[in-house]
Amino acid sequence: MADSKFRIERDSLGIVEVPETAAWGPQTQRAVENFRLSGVAMPRRFIRALGLVKWAAARSNAELGLLDPGIAGAIADAAMRVTRGELDTQFPVDIFQTGSGTSSNMNANEVIARLASDALGQQIHANDHVNMCQSSNDVIPTTIHVAAMLSWSERLGPALGRLSAALARHESQFADIVKTGRTHLMDALPLTLGQEISAWRSQVDACAARLHDCLPRLRQLALGATAVGTGANADPRFAKTATSFMARQTGIDFCVSDNAFASLAGQDTAVELSGHLRTLAVALTKLCNDLRWMNSGPLTGLAELGLPELQPGSSIMPGKVNPVIPEAVAMVCAQVIGNDVTITVAGQSGNFQLNVMLPVIAANLEQSMELLANGCDALAENAIAGLAPNRERLAQQVSRNPILATALNPLIGYDRAAEIAKRAYREKRAVFDVAREMTEIDDNELRRLLDPLRMTRNEE
Repeated sequence: MADSKFRIERDSLGIVEVPETAAWGPQTQRAVENFRLSGVAMPRRFIRALGLVKWAAARSNAELGLLDPGIAGAIADAAMRVTRGELDTQFPVDIFQTGSGTSSNMNANEVIARLASDALGQQIHANDHVNMCQSSNDVIPTTIHVAAMLSWSERLGPALGRLSAALARHESQFADIVKTGRTHLMDALPLTLGQEISAWRSQVDACAARLHDCLPRLRQLALGATAVGTGANADPRFAKTATSFMARQTGIDFCVSDNAFASLAGQDTAVELSGHLRTLAVALTKLCNDLRWMNSGPLTGLAELGLPELQPGSSIMPGKVNPVIPEAVAMVCAQVIGNDVTITVAGQSGNFQLNVMLPVIAANLEQSMELLANGCDALAENAIAGLAPNRERLAQQVSRNPILATALNPLIGYDRAAEIAKRAYREKRAVFDVAREMTEIDDNELRRLLDPLRMTRNEE
């Protein structure tokens, strides 16, 4: 913060100069000066969740008779201002900081204490009052879980639902449009465009189901475990009470961690969640690449589908339009896959009773969820919704597909069918015409066997 005026504050290490306009205190200022690494602060949803944790702690401490109701109320009010985003400029600590996230926790404690002190006209202590019954070691893991649950319930879960619905609509609309299938990027048996889209939709739904499966573990909170998992310096009732306040405030069924020691020592649930996000990124990359291939052309590519024309595609070639949304979302997916590598490495960094890469786990997890939510919405609204099948092109490709000869295998055998397919390809003729000359199959039966739509339906 650019400020030529400073005030003097003290902590256990001595005197610190803090910008006069800053609401934070000496420990935050030390972190600002020590961690000049990326220039990127912790994400908004993390700060929001951190405010909720401090609010729940204050309310719990008041209910348990541990904190004066007036002091607790002032702390809770200030924490809610943090949650609402009114004080985001007061959270400058870099993502790359002390591995426990102590600097971010103290940033919140100091800002909330300053605001509560101003409101009451008396000194509120960042540690003794705001941080009562807490440690950075349980606050930050709790905040990671709360932020991720909010991201899922408010952003990624609904976005996946919207993308699935958009795909399902075209799956139904295009159910009878036959096209040439491809394996190894080579012509294969026909399928319908609806069937092809059903694969995309099913992949998206399966990814949503995987993410949903890990939510029971994500709802478990470490709050109350304090420094090493024993709950030292916390009222034994605090964990359950604070978690209950959090659940009521968010509408999410949060609960106390099954094992407080594990919730501090490891970040396996965050790693699991990131792994499912990576799987979603892989599935979306496949979808994006299929859209790009099928939209390629318009003259020399596949030209099977038209994507919405959103912007000019070249600074030098007039009239060129590119598949910008699939390209952008594919880059999102690459970033998410990279984030997963970071989270995986960070998840390994639990030494004895504490993981020491919590801030980078929190930041990468939040970025991945937000990017994927935005990517799903971009695909649904600006790509999938406006898909336009090139029916003439699809029909033409199917009619000339020599692989249709596969349907003759049961009657004439693989080798004879292969001869028909190769001749049809070599002479650029329809399989039906070549098969009429090379077999004794009745024309009506031949038409039935070589009907592309019939081939897409494995019916009795």
